[in-house]
Amino acid sequence: MPLIELVILLACLVLLSNVLSHYLVAIPVSLIQVGLGLGVALLLNVRVELQTDWFMLAFIAPMLYNDGRQFPKQELWELRGAIFANAIVLVFITTILGGFLIHVLIPTIPLAVSIALAAILSPTDPVAVQSISEGVKLPKEILHLVSGESLINDASGLIGFKYALAAAVTGTFVLGRAVGDFFYISLVGLAVGLALMTIIQLIRDVLRREGINDMVFNVVLQIMTPFAIYFIAEEWFHASGVVAVVAAGVLGHIQNSHEIEDAPELRLVTEKVWNIIVYLLNGIIFLILGIELPLATKATIEGSHTNTLHALFDVLIVWGILLLIRVAWTYGYMLMMRLRDRTKSKPSLRTATLSGLSGVRGAITMAGVFTIPTVIATGDAFPERALVLFIAAGVIVVSLIAAAGILPFMAAKSLPFVTRGSSLDEDDAVIVGDSIDDELADDETPQKITYKQARIYVLRLAVQNIEEHRRPANQRAAYDLILDQQFQIRRLEVASQTEDELQPMLTDEMQLRLVALAGERQAVKAMLAEHEVSKLSIQAYLRRIDRREQRLSQAAHKPGLPTLRSLRLMFSRGMQGLRMWLAPGDSDRLRAEQLTIQRVASKAAIKALSQYLKQANVNEQQFDRQALYHLIVHYRNRIESAKPGHSLSRDDYERQVQALRIKSLGAERAGVQHLVESGQISLRTAARLRQFINYSENLIMINDGESDEE
Repeated sequence: MPLIELVILLACLVLLSNVLSHYLVAIPVSLIQVGLGLGVALLLNVRVELQTDWFMLAFIAPMLYNDGRQFPKQELWELRGAIFANAIVLVFITTILGGFLIHVLIPTIPLAVSIALAAILSPTDPVAVQSISEGVKLPKEILHLVSGESLINDASGLIGFKYALAAAVTGTFVLGRAVGDFFYISLVGLAVGLALMTIIQLIRDVLRREGINDMVFNVVLQIMTPFAIYFIAEEWFHASGVVAVVAAGVLGHIQNSHEIEDAPELRLVTEKVWNIIVYLLNGIIFLILGIELPLATKATIEGSHTNTLHALFDVLIVWGILLLIRVAWTYGYMLMMRLRDRTKSKPSLRTATLSGLSGVRGAITMAGVFTIPTVIATGDAFPERALVLFIAAGVIVVSLIAAAGILPFMAAKSLPFVTRGSSLDEDDAVIVGDSIDDELADDETPQKITYKQARIYVLRLAVQNIEEHRRPANQRAAYDLILDQQFQIRRLEVASQTEDELQPMLTDEMQLRLVALAGERQAVKAMLAEHEVSKLSIQAYLRRIDRREQRLSQAAHKPGLPTLRSLRLMFSRGMQGLRMWLAPGDSDRLRAEQLTIQRVASKAAIKALSQYLKQANVNEQQFDRQALYHLIVHYRNRIESAKPGHSLSRDDYERQVQALRIKSLGAERAGVQHLVESGQISLRTAARLRQFINYSENLIMINDGESDEE
């Protein structure tokens, strides 16, 4: 397959995998990507020709640079000694001891190849480790340890893999030379990364002082930085490009304070671009893993000297070796902390096991193992290359399955599970009370609320502000805005509620909607009896009511795919419009009749709701107030949109919308400030809320500028 077509296919599959992960929440997105890659390889016979140089440059360099940019500067700095011990000593132990055990238990794999395999399997995915470790509530020290270690062990693991692989290819290994080379490529790589990053920062500062502040230029410069540093370190200095890009990323992260103050928009745009890059690269690597699985398994399955079941057993053996080494190391670290400080928690085998299982192997392992050559220096085939690929891919898959399947049982709850390129709402994990209104009313004992709950609060303030500024002249614009805000509130409420909390809310809303539809039907039939409008228009509107009732019934008893219901609704509306267009008579008259029916029916719906709530056997307080308000606003909006003879021009309408929206954004800002001062939200959550408000305001200004140009 041509390269451009392959890139487009892989990018589309990355998007598809994340859509599927929304519905298959129990399955990590990385496993879904592996499955999609496997399916594409089997069904479409897609193959990826991998070359070591460009694969390391295109995938390893940007991902490790981004890891360095995310390096924490506070809590993890306090544990720098333990972190570097984990990242270097643990990787060394895993490489040597793990390689020796793999060779002993799987004798067909030579010792040098076993060491190379253990080295490339030693790095852990930092995002997966942190998300899982936070979910299982590991002790603070252990959490920071495994999180920090996973940011650094990529470099040490890849260096160990490089030397072991060189020994396997050449057949020779001189300890003194290897140690000397190790220090050379590591230290020179570190120096090159720091020096080049310093030069790039100086160039950026000079350009900024010269007035070259172009956003696109600066973002592209930052994105190209890891590729340039990796290439120069590898090709010019023959040092470790891996160490160079990690060091450059860490240094860039430390020196970013000036950039935040001087060009905050550049920082925001750069972060979003990096999120997109890592999102695609991580997904593509796991897709390539799935695509390469048939090649690795085919050679292993068809090989006469390797039994398939035995190869699967080898995967479990290698994974078990790595798990035991990691568990033993963590337990020993906890024991050492306990001996130093008796106030620390006692060593726990359960905690050590949780830490070991959280060591998910990810994209770096897969990217490195693909660089294994097909032949050695003598021209012979690389020993057991197919089996090594099979084991490496299998260990990645098994570590993902084990983390997703075993950890929830050990932690007795569901866990967040993300890898590089995934997204996680950091604020969802904070403790919340029973309701946001209760928390906001009690300033004496403030509790943290989630980002979604804070968004609901500020949106309600925005709705209240729009209501205060609603006048007869701007009523249509006001109701359009209120309805839009209400949709956002309902969506956030649904997303933030548990299933037990959500069911009563949906039941209330469904009951109120059925009452309103019954009021509409009664009013429309009365219009038909009095011959106020044509029978054709009445029948069309009654069919619309029937479809809305049918959708409510289906949602209550047998929910279907929203997309299919939307398509059916669009098709039925299209057919209805076609029938009205083809019908004899004045089409303007028919449209006017439809608006009249909509206006009368909407007023009847509001009246029906009012009468229903006044009944003696109905407790108005039992219904969700937001559901009732949302429904009333919906019908008021329909009344306004159906009023005849609108004299308001489109430009005047847009100006009214902008004026009301700007005022509501001011109310949202005031709400965020209140939440911060009352201790309801963290500064990080406040920054996210203000960022959203700023984006909304900028969008209004952009639209206003475009209208001025016209």
